[in-house]
Amino acid sequence: MNLETKPEEALILSVQQLNLQIKQILEGNVGWVWVRAELSNFKAHTSGHFYFSLKDSQSQISAVMFRGSNAKLKFKPTDGMEVLVRGRVSVYEVRGNYQIICDIMEPVGAGALQKAFEQLKAKLKAEGLFETSRKRAIPSFPQHVAVVSSPTGAAIRDIINILSRRAPMIPVTVVPTQVQGEAAIPQIVEALEKAYRLPNVQVIIIGRGGGSIEDLWAFNSELVARKISESPVPIISAVGHEIDFTIADFVADLRAPTPSAAAELVAQSSAELKMRIQQLNRILFISQSKYLQNLTKRLAYLTSHLIDPQKKLQDLMLRNDELYSRLERATNHRVQKFQHRLTLQMKVLENLSPLKVVSRGYSLVHKGEQLIKNSQQVEIGDELSIRLANGQITAKVLERI
Repeated sequence: MNLETKPEEALILSVQQLNLQIKQILEGNVGWVWVRAELSNFKAHTSGHFYFSLKDSQSQISAVMFRGSNAKLKFKPTDGMEVLVRGRVSVYEVRGNYQIICDIMEPVGAGALQKAFEQLKAKLKAEGLFETSRKRAIPSFPQHVAVVSSPTGAAIRDIINILSRRAPMIPVTVVPTQVQGEAAIPQIVEALEKAYRLPNVQVIIIGRGGGSIEDLWAFNSELVARKISESPVPIISAVGHEIDFTIADFVADLRAPTPSAAAELVAQSSAELKMRIQQLNRILFISQSKYLQNLTKRLAYLTSHLIDPQKKLQDLMLRNDELYSRLERATNHRVQKFQHRLTLQMKVLENLSPLKVVSRGYSLVHKGEQLIKNSQQVEIGDELSIRLANGQITAKVLERI
């Protein structure tokens, strides 16, 4: 339209019509594209659809991946992840926004399956499902073994052959399941539940033969991993070849490099057991012989150092007499010492005694029990007792001076 054209002469569009024209032009000229970009503003909606932006250092574009397409993803998209997407450019007419509707998404730098493997491995490890403390020892002589595997695969044939040859007395129950493809995951979970309910089962082998990561993918399922972690008995994971590792290997109580190795771990060979018993018997015999030799040497040593009880008694009697004599001497010395001290103290008392004074010509005068020291203590007519050096007299006070 010429800018000078009058509105009544021009074709006037509604907003919806304009957006529709833009949509037709974009979808008709751009169509399906492959885009390599970084994920940003990622949101998993409750509807199941993924909404996000695709960006590089210069620009960004909105994108959506509907539930039907993202259900096929083997990894979890996150912000900052570099991806390769396939989609078609479209316009959301209601808002006039253009976006890419994606149907394929792959992580750049690693395959989708490998990325999903690493993500689930990190998640379960953080929850503690790989901890060594959770691992249980495999019983040496299980009473009953259950095998969860394909009933027609080479793995189950190897396991049965080895168990039959090495330990034919152990009963084995095969719980069949599909081990490859999308349907394998729920079947493996169901087969494990059946194995858990079997009577007297003491160990379970779960596995299959080798293959690509796609072939083994059922054993990288979170559902299978969590079901293995719920096992009431030890589980041996025997998935693929020795170089193959799956999530089931990390969760199980023990990883066997191959299904055949798993069977050998469960069933010890009768011949090997016999050789082991013979070896232990030899070790026991040698140990007993050495022990008896040591006891004999010890007895000889003790016998040579044994003291005659009669001689010991005589020594004790002599020791007793010696101690008694020492005690007697010590006692006599102490008594003499006490006697000497007593004599000295008696002489001191004798010198201090009033009777000693009396013997020199003095006398002691008492009025009753009272010792008279001056004339003021008596009255005329009082009777006094006078103690002399030899004898005692009674006197009456006639005069007091």
